[in-house]
Amino acid sequence: MRLGGQVFLEQKNPESWANAIKDAGFRATTCPISGEEDIAELDDYLKIAKKYDILISEVGAWSNPISRNENTRHKAIEYCIKRLELAERIGAHCCLNIAGSRGQQWDGPDPENFSSETFELIVDTTREIIDAVKPERTVFALEMMPWVYPDSADSYLSLIKAIDRKGFGVHFDPVNIISSPRIYYRNGDMIRDFFAKLGPFIRNCHAKDILLKSHLTVHLDEVIPGQGNLDYRTFLTELNKLHPDTTLIIEHLSTNEEYRQAADYIRNTAMELNISL
Repeated sequence: MRLGGQVFLEQKNPESWANAIKDAGFRATTCPISGEEDIAELDDYLKIAKKYDILISEVGAWSNPISRNENTRHKAIEYCIKRLELAERIGAHCCLNIAGSRGQQWDGPDPENFSSETFELIVDTTREIIDAVKPERTVFALEMMPWVYPDSADSYLSLIKAIDRKGFGVHFDPVNIISSPRIYYRNGDMIRDFFAKLGPFIRNCHAKDILLKSHLTVHLDEVIPGQGNLDYRTFLTELNKLHPDTTLIIEHLSTNEEYRQAADYIRNTAMELNISL
């Protein structure tokens, strides 16, 4: 597998970006351009990424294509199509979004998020995005969330069958579906089950960690890898069974030092397992 992350730069250009990624020891990362305003630099980024063997694995399409607000929904679908086109041009492993939400918060809970109507809306919306691009080099994938589909291996499998498109793939972030103490303490079993059911479809994964606090009611915090209870030995062991270019992207950290700390923990765990990153 390839371990990846992000870097923070005072002055960013293709050369400084690639050198920082290389110096951090990462072999994969997310898309370095944000959109139309810096699209002119894309070819330069692609050339230098190839030179340094950096895999641009993920193009984010963060938006709410199932919003109740029709204007928001249509703008999100258009944005997802543009980002999937960019992922196809790059040859990224995936273009990634969450399914969205029927609530006010684009990535938040809502009573309707688990309705059969919302499931069908996710299916129709995902088909619309994929059919507009017909990707051959990449896939559109949905990051799991605790309060909307897909929220488990089984619901992800149901979406794969219902969407029925070659251009739909799987992204795995185990932290996002640890939503109870039972799963928290047995997350290795959850990880093994996910890989057993969806391994052939997985294109990209996220790396973070989770910590259960002791005050009522159930309270789970996202933390830096190594500071929580995620079973990284199982996670890395199962990931290592997939294609060697499958990517594990560290995310949601605020400084280069935090990314270094997270990467050191993951590398040390991989070393104990004789796994190459």
